[in-house]
Amino acid sequence: MVLRRRHGGLPWWQWPEPLARRNRSALAHLAQQGRAELEAEALLQWQLQLQWQRLRQQAQERGVLLVGDIPFYVAHDSADVWRDPQLFSLGPGGSLRQQSGVPPDYFSATGQLWGTPVYRWSRHWLGGFRWWLRRLERQLELFDLLRLDHFRALQAYWSVPGTDATAENGQWRPSPGVPLLELLRWRCRRRGLLLSGGRLPLIAEDLGVITPEVEALRDRFALPGMKILQFAFDGNDDNPYLPANYRGSRWVVYTGTHDNATSLGWWQGLDGDSRDRVAAAVGAEVRAPSWQLLELALASPAELAVVPLQDLLELDDQARFNTPGTSSGNWSWRLEQPVASLAGAVHGFGAMAARYGRGPLASPEAAGAAGG
Repeated sequence: MVLRRRHGGLPWWQWPEPLARRNRSALAHLAQQGRAELEAEALLQWQLQLQWQRLRQQAQERGVLLVGDIPFYVAHDSADVWRDPQLFSLGPGGSLRQQSGVPPDYFSATGQLWGTPVYRWSRHWLGGFRWWLRRLERQLELFDLLRLDHFRALQAYWSVPGTDATAENGQWRPSPGVPLLELLRWRCRRRGLLLSGGRLPLIAEDLGVITPEVEALRDRFALPGMKILQFAFDGNDDNPYLPANYRGSRWVVYTGTHDNATSLGWWQGLDGDSRDRVAAAVGAEVRAPSWQLLELALASPAELAVVPLQDLLELDDQARFNTPGTSSGNWSWRLEQPVASLAGAVHGFGAMAARYGRGPLASPEAAGAAGG
């Protein structure tokens, strides 16, 4: 962070070569000459760590679990890539040799291009997956459960040439998900981080086009997958997102996610037939779509039910977080009202959850056996 500020926010590969390549003498010079700036940055990060741990302790005392969200890839301009470039698919001067994304789908006709380097899995194998294990263990110091975004890339990932402008010309390549998760389970067992039944404290983001191989990897480690209710009303009786079609309870059901419209915005864009199907599913006229969708989630057999704050507040798409495949206008919504003003919505949520036998969990271990 100190070097980024000193270089006007430029990415690390555009810094002077000794710093971009982490030359020992160049870093030693910075440690001496920039001591005050480095200590200020260390103090800031230490304070953030201290405050977060206090927050987590208070949450634990109240039976509240914190669920984190970890992206599969890390940014090209990140401390991780700068420190260990050999673990990532980089070319000369730090350029992208292969980059991440997904092939064309219903979100985008040209696929999604994320611009982050893919992993050189052979190097991770040789290092015993040390970088990945440290990354996941660090996040489990901060959260009780982790939602692993783009879980399917642990089985196979879409690799796109680094100079391409779309994701159309990528190809699927295998990933070593089984040995990585086996090692993580072994490490979590030693540290007492496994859930009941020896389950990893992970949620698999398994949305989109998922192959039987990805499902087998998810099920091999008994990881809960995701169900999105906004996807459930296309008119197909076998739609996997309809609660009646959930097989077992090992799921986390969402009204919508950060990549979806708010439930009110979604409802406003539905056609008449889809609205009729929603009404049939909730068993009543739809007058408050956000809350009625939430009740459908709570009534489902899924282990956990998740609702975005925007849905609790019945906000429309002006409060939408993100639209996949777009590069502007995202992540700008902020909660501007006082937290105290949320009391009615939060208590209403709690009361509705209690009607379906859901409530606070006393410990992370309970998450493997009880709804919450």
